[in-house]
Amino acid sequence: MPVRRSVLASLALLMGVGLVAAGGGTALAAESKDPTHASGLPIPRFVTVRVGEVNLRSGPNGSYPIEWVFRRKDMPVEIIQEFDTWRRIRDWEGAEGWVHQSALSGRRGVLIVGQTRPIHEAPRGDSAVVARAEPGVIGSLKKCREDWCEVDVKGYRGWMKRADFWGTYAGEKIE
Repeated sequence: MPVRRSVLASLALLMGVGLVAAGGGTALAAESKDPTHASGLPIPRFVTVRVGEVNLRSGPNGSYPIEWVFRRKDMPVEIIQEFDTWRRIRDWEGAEGWVHQSALSGRRGVLIVGQTRPIHEAPRGDSAVVARAEPGVIGSLKKCREDWCEVDVKGYRGWMKRADFWGTYAGEKIE
């Protein structure tokens, strides 16, 4: 039996090479598509939840059991792995699971962490405070300059220290 498998594998390899030569590289292109990096975008990266309720599954397929349910639209999450059209995400508390890519948006968001945080008029600690954001409040991320990021939280637009929220990497440039 082992000899037969080896012969069949060799034949398949030879046939595959023949298809590549005859098909102008079509078979090679199909083989080079990596399902573990399907989007071609950087991993890890931050995105937001597109819908109000998302099932996090134990694996990258709708038949895997649901382990968590996220119920907050626009919540920032981190994509830490990809498989075909499925993304393994992690929230700010470390909960992880697989979701279909259609449940996510490329928009950037912020989640206020720790304690009540000031939103400043300018990217300086001595600038006027335009609002204060409570822990758990979600907003949108506009851009970042060094340690400061421009955010919009419930209609209040201003600047926050990057350390005051979850949803961006240290030193990450966002335009």
